[in-house]
Amino acid sequence: MTEQTLSNHRILVVEDEYLPAMVLQRMLQELGAIVLGPVARLGDALEMIRSEPSIDAAVLDINLGGETAFPAADLLMEQGVPFVFTTGYDETATPERFASTVTLQKPIDISRIVTILAKVI
Repeated sequence: MTEQTLSNHRILVVEDEYLPAMVLQRMLQELGAIVLGPVARLGDALEMIRSEPSIDAAVLDINLGGETAFPAADLLMEQGVPFVFTTGYDETATPERFASTVTLQKPIDISRIVTILAKVI
């Protein structure tokens, strides 16, 4: 069921750590998703969100080389795009406006991200 849910859906991956980004990209592609990115910097994420005609969901690492991904999350929220956060920090690092957003602790469990994405798409 997860495979069918993610198949042909456009999922943005914003992650500044190379290995987790590549693992997530490969897993999503194996499930038939169209992966946008991965991108590692906030500016690149914002540009992609603004320029892509369709994003079905996103995975955002909260800390992108010292910058937070919150401006990208705000833009996704404005566009009605569901997303999940990943972080090495505790949940207090997430502003209240994202209280209903799923935040997964690193190291990330790829299968859990896939399950959550399948639910929100």
